[in-house]
Amino acid sequence: MKAKTPRLAARALILQGEALLLVNAFPDRRSDLWCAPGGGVEAGASLPDNLKREVYEETGLLVSVGAPALINEFHDPASGFHQVEVFFHCTLTGGVLAAGWRDPAGVVTERRFFTQSDLQNRKIRFKPDSLAQVAWTQGLTYDPLERLIR
Repeated sequence: MKAKTPRLAARALILQGEALLLVNAFPDRRSDLWCAPGGGVEAGASLPDNLKREVYEETGLLVSVGAPALINEFHDPASGFHQVEVFFHCTLTGGVLAAGWRDPAGVVTERRFFTQSDLQNRKIRFKPDSLAQVAWTQGLTYDPLERLIR
């Protein structure tokens, strides 16, 4: 399959205490894979503005967006899908993880905080592979092209 133009996405690294917020972004829980909240960017808005919108849609939380932490790439050779993700350290500024909340797009089915130990010991499946390191450190990291998994 011929490669497509890469899709750009922004993702949030939101720590509360010693735990990182992750979402399951598979409708009807078709997968047990977890990722940081965020998603595709819309033209004409900055990465931080896109990220604030995505975090609110997926979690009901308000955040301030800080420094970038990771640039990650995913691809699926079979379909030609290629996504470049920019992860930012974010700080909660409002909202709570309410039990009755629903993602308006119906994509995110669950939101939970996980400890660094949960990720390092692979108690859950998550992407990108470097998430357990970059969420708890400062500086900018580049994660090489990973195969997309579901």
